[in-house]
This record gives sequence, C-alpha cells and structure tokens, in this order.
Amino acid sequence: MASKPNHEKPAESLTVEAICDARSQDGGDCELWVHPMCQRLDLPRRGPLLAMADGRLMTVDAAGLAVSDDDGQSWGETIAAAHGQDPTELASCYLLETPSSTLVMVYLDRVSQTKMDWDAETGEPGEGSRCELHSVRSEDGGKTWVDRQTLLDEYNANFFGFIQTESGRLVLVAEHLVPNPGRWMVCSFWSDDEGQSWRRSNWIDLGGHGHHDGALEPTVAALSDGRLMMLIRTNLGRFWRAFSDDGGRYWRTIEPTGIDASTSPGHLVRLSSGRLVLVWNRLDPRDGAWPLARPDDQHSEAPASWHREELSIAVSSDDGATWSEPIVMARLRGGQLSYPQVVERRAGEIWVIPGFASRKWFNEDPIRIEMSVREADLMSGESAAG
Repeated sequence: MASKPNHEKPAESLTVEAICDARSQDGGDCELWVHPMCQRLDLPRRGPLLAMADGRLMTVDAAGLAVSDDDGQSWGETIAAAHGQDPTELASCYLLETPSSTLVMVYLDRVSQTKMDWDAETGEPGEGSRCELHSVRSEDGGKTWVDRQTLLDEYNANFFGFIQTESGRLVLVAEHLVPNPGRWMVCSFWSDDEGQSWRRSNWIDLGGHGHHDGALEPTVAALSDGRLMMLIRTNLGRFWRAFSDDGGRYWRTIEPTGIDASTSPGHLVRLSSGRLVLVWNRLDPRDGAWPLARPDDQHSEAPASWHREELSIAVSSDDGATWSEPIVMARLRGGQLSYPQVVERRAGEIWVIPGFASRKWFNEDPIRIEMSVREADLMSGESAAG
C-alpha cells in the first residue's frame, strides 16, 4: 500500500495554508465529492457514537448523553453527563458498553483545565501545559457516574482506540507530551474490572522534536490470534505499528508498516466479520504528490505531508498483513476531511464521520458530512477506487 517515492525536495518554504490555497485555485474541483458506494447520513448529533448491544445508538456530547431508536434521526431524554469533554473534538471522548451493561467513558478534560504552554525558544512544553485524561463509569445507563480517575496528568491529546477484548479486558491507547526533547509518546491502559481500576503499559517512543512530532494519536484493534495491534501516527510518511501478546500490558514489537500516511491519524476497527477496516488520510492525493512542509518550525524536526483533503478506506482479511486497494471515500480539494470516527453500526454497515471537515485549512468554512458504506461493497471489487 506504500506510495511511490515522490518527495525528493521538501517545500520547507511553503506553509500548509499556501499548499491548500494553491490546490483550491489551480482549476481543480473544489466541491465535496463522495464515492457513489457511500451513502450520505444526516445526523443531528454526531457523537461520539456507541452502537449498543440492544441495537440502539448512544451519544454523549455537549448537550449530554442520549439514546436513539431510529439510527440517530431523533433522540430520547438527554441526561447530564458533562465531565469536561470537548464537544468539538470527536476523538477526545469514547464510550464503551460492557456485556454487563456498564458504561465506561474515557475522555480528555478539555473544558475545565486545558492549556498548551509551549516555549518556542526552548522547543519544550512548559510546566503549565495541562489536559488530563480521565475515565468514569456508570452502572445505571448514564444516570449517575462513579469512579472518576485521572489516567494521565500533564498534557495529552486525541486518541482513536478504546476496545474490549474477548477476555473482557478494557484496553485504551493514548498519547502523552513529554519533554527533553519535547515530543509525543504513546502507551496503553488496561482494566480487568470494567474501569474501576487501570494499569499502564510501557511507553512507545519514536523520537522526534516538536509539539506535533514523535508517536501520536494511536488506534488499536484485536487480532484473530488474540494479539493487539496498535497503529501510530508519525511524520515519517507511514503508520508505525506495535504488537502486544498480553492484552496491552507490554508492546514488544514496534516497526514501520507499508501503509503510507500523512501526518494525520487513522481509525482502525475490527468488524464483526473478523476483518479489519482502516480509515485515514494517505500520504498523497490520487492526482499527485503532496509537498512536504511544516506549519512552522515548532511542529516537527523535519517537514512532512499534511495532506488531509481525501479520506480513504481499506480492509484486511489477514489481521493487517495485507490490505485491499485503498478507496477514496470523499474528497474536498484544498480543504480537509480528517480525524475519522468509525463505527460498525450493525454487522457489515460501517459509519464514518470526519471529526474535522472544512473547505479551507484549518477548520475555516466548516461543512457537515457523515457517511455509511457496506463491508460487502468494499470486498466486492466492483467499486472503482475514487
């Protein structure tokens, strides 16, 4: 799945905004394009979304927690559930329902105590940087919440993986900003008592220097042999991956993948069929190379691809060893479609909601887009790649 080498001369003098503006002004189609195999959804409340065991849909957002009986077209009573989660960042909060009907929520407290204190002169996070990662649980359908606890203090950011394994263990993957040099590392947390207590894994450190450099915004899925696989955003032109043989306690194998990717996260989900599905931004758009650049010299040591105007999807039937040819689900030339939320609404029905969708960089002139696609269509080979 790797792209051909096409970034011999980094465009360090270009800003990401300039690249996007040039893309939108060079005569290309700047209107939103959606692949014909995708069905547009119209969701009054976008999530985060949880497909419940009884077939209903649950969300928790700025208004609170609510349940829908009609695929999100209408919602029942809204229950207060504000713990500090940010309603504008879908990837900063996740809900999970255990077989015993316990709800567990993990989230970044981005309302009561968020502050990014980055020192541009030293290239280090300041002592005042804070955005804590918390968990909380409910045993009565969200009416009351207990066992609130801090999983990571100091500064943390978005993540794309919160799952329950066949053993019943809850596994969360997260990123954390560290100093000397300032960069991101990732880890996992696990709980064997439905979120009453948590333990942390070893750290995964890929080096780097900058407030958007290192190992970032991980996603995770269980494999057929019981192992866990984590995919990690990097500035290195591809996802890196890590494997755990013990349910997320330790990550012993850490290596680059053949999945080309821009510096943007993907969402990896294991479907009820056993296949893996991945939605992400590729290194380059389909019509050519994306120049390497940095928004500024504090983001990363080296320039990277910030391509986010196409959202692609691929499927693996062999635990990620190989992947189907990526299909562009949607395109917004000169803009961005990124930070996807992926939900298997019901068996074989995949919902994709970009957390960020805008006609200009970054989040200027926002749009709404939610899509669904059938697993059978992805596997049929009849749909031409967009």
